[in-house]
Amino acid sequence: MRNTIKTTTAVLAAGALTLGLSACGAGSASTAEADPDVPLLVAASPVPHAEILTYVKDHLAEKAGLRLEVQEFTDYVTPNTATEDGSVGANYFQNQPYLDDFNEKNGTHIVPAGTVHLEPLGLYSKKAGSVKSLRSGATVGLPNDTVNEARALRLLDAHGVIRLKSGAGNAATPADIADNPKKIAFKELEAAQLPRSLGDLDAAVVNGNYAIEAGLKPAEDSLILESAKNNPYANFLAVKKGNEKDPRVRKLAKLLTSPQVKQFIEKKYQGSVLPAGDAK
Repeated sequence: MRNTIKTTTAVLAAGALTLGLSACGAGSASTAEADPDVPLLVAASPVPHAEILTYVKDHLAEKAGLRLEVQEFTDYVTPNTATEDGSVGANYFQNQPYLDDFNEKNGTHIVPAGTVHLEPLGLYSKKAGSVKSLRSGATVGLPNDTVNEARALRLLDAHGVIRLKSGAGNAATPADIADNPKKIAFKELEAAQLPRSLGDLDAAVVNGNYAIEAGLKPAEDSLILESAKNNPYANFLAVKKGNEKDPRVRKLAKLLTSPQVKQFIEKKYQGSVLPAGDAK
């Protein structure tokens, strides 16, 4: 039975969770020393992260002696701020380039605690049947956060849609495009809005979790898709620095990389989400 708490950005606009949790309350990593039996509360994106965590909670956690609770978030900011202030004990939604950028910009101290899976970024369209059939002057949506926008541009560069300037890195923007043969116009939107905006755009580069949540099958429906080989964007369990050795966190990290979870990911997502061991 799915047992999660769903939270939207609007509910958390004040920057505090309304769950009766304090920085040292139920689920925060700091409670481990006082009471290792307190449930570990993990913030996660609904798909596939919360689904994977719910599988662990329902099928593996009890046997491993882990009490686990899952809280769903629909944005890419609050899970880290909640982990930083101790409102949750861990989060599961992000990759290393995104975390590096977030920590630098926000003064947070979040660190990885176990790599789990990769969601390949893809280009989707309701108007074009292939990347080559994108019309001249097409409008293409991009995620508006720094790392995912650069990631989207590199995907387009890898498939010849554009050519980025030499040295364009994890902060690349449309200003770093050296050649744009189709004269594509780019529209920057919040990542979660991109699937809902496909009808208004010629195409959009969509994060894997939001694509799956919108009913898209990245392995089948994308016009182009990131390669898993040497991909730096694998998603991981993350905690505030200093809590990596929390016994609950270590148990969860071990379960998330277990053969059972690998099999669950492969069966449920059919190549649209790749277990960490396959995403190399």
